[in-house]
Amino acid sequence: MEQIPPIAELDALGAPAFAQALAPLFEGAPSFAARLGLDRPFGSYRALLDRARVVAQAMSEAEQIALLDAHPRIGAPPATVSPLSFREQGYDRESREQAGDSVGGPAATAEEKVIRERLAIELQRLNAAYESRFGFRFVIHVAGRSRADIARVMEELLSAEGQDEKRRALNDVVNIAQDRLVRLRAAEAAG
Repeated sequence: MEQIPPIAELDALGAPAFAQALAPLFEGAPSFAARLGLDRPFGSYRALLDRARVVAQAMSEAEQIALLDAHPRIGAPPATVSPLSFREQGYDRESREQAGDSVGGPAATAEEKVIRERLAIELQRLNAAYESRFGFRFVIHVAGRSRADIARVMEELLSAEGQDEKRRALNDVVNIAQDRLVRLRAAEAAG
């Protein structure tokens, strides 16, 4: 599992190491991490995330789009997403279901597999429509929502105003990073 250093260590890292340390939180996005690194020291992860929100909203449109496009598409092939996205998008649960749960749970039924295949096709359509409409990738803080729920949200957001939608997506980039940070720091403390 990825590790995130304590904030004092992060604040002291050189620019390349700082960007690399933040990569799991922001799906890489090196120019964003580099910009964020200019504002150090933070002193707390809360301050870092607060500043990340400001920086994300203040960057040029090209930089904002690069930050959004660093995230994988919802429903992207599992082999193409980061380990954290793999878990967030529910592929870890699906893998267990398809093979039959290692603790004796049932494998996915043929009907469930058909539903997943249809949903995958619908997500491809929605991703294409969203990217065509807005010019950037759909990003959402999954927060335990199913892909079917996310597809409904994506459909609704297709009617949003462009700048409003970009602001929402950039805010969700930081929400995702915050959630990842909490999980990674908790795993590190437990391990």
